[in-house]
Amino acid sequence: MNTIDIENVIGINDVESAIAHLYKHILPSSAIQNALNFSQEAHKNQFRKSGEPYIVHPVLVASIVATITGDEAMVIAALLHDVIEDTNITIDEVSRDYGDDVAHLVEGLTKIDTIRDAQLLPSNSDEKLVVSALSFRKMLVASIEDVRVLVVKLCDRLHNMLTLGALSPAKQHRIAEETLVVYAPISQRLGISYLKNLLEDLSFHYLFQEEKLAIDSYLEENYRSINTRLNDFCEKLTKMMLENGFNEEDFEILSRVKHHYSIYLKMQRKGISIDEILDLLAVRILVKKPIDCYRVFGMVHLSFQPLSSRFKDYIAIPKENGYQTLHTTVFHESAIYEVQIRTYEMHATAELGVAAHWKYKSGGNNPISLDWLHNLQYQNESVEAFYELIKNDLYSEDISVFSPKGKPFTLPHGAVALDFAYAVHTEIGDSAEGCLINKEKASLLSELHNGDMIKIVTGSKKINRCSWIDAVKTSRAKASMRTNCNQRIKAIDTETGINILSTIFSMDPVRIDELFTQTHLEEQRHRIPSELDLLKETINRFTQELGENNRFSFLSRNRFRLKPYVFASLEVYANSSVNDAVFDYCCHPKTGDEIVAFLQQGKAHVHHKMCKNAAGIIDRREAMVFVRWKAQHYFRYHLIVSMQSAKGVLADLLTYMAKMGADINSIELGKEKSEHTQYCEMEFQTLEADINRLRSKLEKKGKIIQFFRTDDAYRSQG
Repeated sequence: MNTIDIENVIGINDVESAIAHLYKHILPSSAIQNALNFSQEAHKNQFRKSGEPYIVHPVLVASIVATITGDEAMVIAALLHDVIEDTNITIDEVSRDYGDDVAHLVEGLTKIDTIRDAQLLPSNSDEKLVVSALSFRKMLVASIEDVRVLVVKLCDRLHNMLTLGALSPAKQHRIAEETLVVYAPISQRLGISYLKNLLEDLSFHYLFQEEKLAIDSYLEENYRSINTRLNDFCEKLTKMMLENGFNEEDFEILSRVKHHYSIYLKMQRKGISIDEILDLLAVRILVKKPIDCYRVFGMVHLSFQPLSSRFKDYIAIPKENGYQTLHTTVFHESAIYEVQIRTYEMHATAELGVAAHWKYKSGGNNPISLDWLHNLQYQNESVEAFYELIKNDLYSEDISVFSPKGKPFTLPHGAVALDFAYAVHTEIGDSAEGCLINKEKASLLSELHNGDMIKIVTGSKKINRCSWIDAVKTSRAKASMRTNCNQRIKAIDTETGINILSTIFSMDPVRIDELFTQTHLEEQRHRIPSELDLLKETINRFTQELGENNRFSFLSRNRFRLKPYVFASLEVYANSSVNDAVFDYCCHPKTGDEIVAFLQQGKAHVHHKMCKNAAGIIDRREAMVFVRWKAQHYFRYHLIVSMQSAKGVLADLLTYMAKMGADINSIELGKEKSEHTQYCEMEFQTLEADINRLRSKLEKKGKIIQFFRTDDAYRSQG
């Protein structure tokens, strides 16, 4: 389904056009025509808030389903999805007229509405919707047995979001919030990135209108520059492919700018502005065979300078939802591009997820189980890449560049304008807003060449560019930028520490700050949010300090004793009751990210530490609690395994290990390779402590030559 289809769907508000659109995407079989007539009759006197006949909605939902899956039973279920709830028709009648499979789907769709009514807070409630929406999402995944039901429901929600303009602002906000917390994550878990991105961006439009406007303005102002850069890079890639043995029909190159909500989340998590996002520009290279992906990857790295530590191999180690792609990030003429390389089949799976299996393979009508979904965690959806890119060459030529007054500066090959700014003076680098290279306006990330004359344009304030540290070349620039970012984080941690203690003692933050000074602990304020023992020690010191004053003699230690609360992967410590921990959708931190938590109505609302919204809440001195990721103890292993010398054996082994929960730290293939066997040596870590249990699993994939625990080599050798 493409953008033009979406625009057409938005513009359709009459029955004839809706039916015509449906039949553009699926042949009008007798069963579909019967279902259409049946649905028209059932909804004949019903109208939507916009005034259009209600039947337009199920017909357009069916057309979206047809575009994504082409599955007749799902299309019929989409046509009938509101019939049971809105009319006197029973599920037995649906089964009689359209078969058990359609009835099974319609019943599942009706069940979702029942769960929604039971789990979701009513619109007149003051409690934040996100709390009950998370429960609703869990219930959906746990109780819907056929994945096709969820796919139809996602298409239903997409059409609702496309026509949300007819509702009141309050309802728009509520439905968008529910979409972002419930349906977009389910799309992601099903691997349907196309739907996920649409649902996220449509929700983003209603929930963060100012931020959406700012991103739109930036993209419009820089439209010409962005498109010129993307077109130029795609031309270079095409030339590279053709010069290295590929024919035009062997590949396709797609270019894009990251979608809006993705841009916004990156800004929130990193605490940066849109012009600081390194991988705003992205291209996808589609090829025919998996081995071609690795050929193209090698060509890209030989043709363009890669950013270190930005490579991920989801082909050898796919995501749980089946996603397979090579990811890397490269420099090209002062711009940075995210490059994704995949086969056409991998692309179909990435865009359509489980739906790709109906559309391109079986076209089946068999219920597909959701068992594989139940154990997935939203906060840790990716397996880390198993090796890092090679760092910049140790030996590189120097270049000479000049200030506007002709003063020469020597910089390493590959240095950018921001390196020059820091070479002039640290304050110039810290406050640099833009630059002129040879009297022409350029980006601060523009690569410099011998003889360039650079003028730096500065502002009045220091600018933190934490995401640019990998983009600069000189150690001076890296060190200065890292120092600035550490200072910023320290300031956030200091305010957070004060707020946590202010909440514990129910005191004004100014008084808490005074207590830090009185107890000579002011240098430890920034450590409070990350060091539990120090927090407890500080509580004791403050209690003693307050107890020595007669006015506070009634204070008792028990009143301020912290109680631990564990919620899935989080630990929360507070001296008051905490009954749940939820992630707010404005920044959606991932496992391992630095986080903070605000106490609202007995619930810990968790944000990324760099989140702009969190910064505002911290400044308002709202109640905060100590939060951290639940500690997980990993065991490290060394393995040498002998495998058949055959195509795909290594990928099969790595995929198998990823599903076992193993993280690969290093790997070497081909030692003492013979005609029929090859040896693979690797270091990996896992939560599994039983080496014998691990050995029995790994023996299914090859002959184990050597296997032992590296963190306990003498006692655990096996």
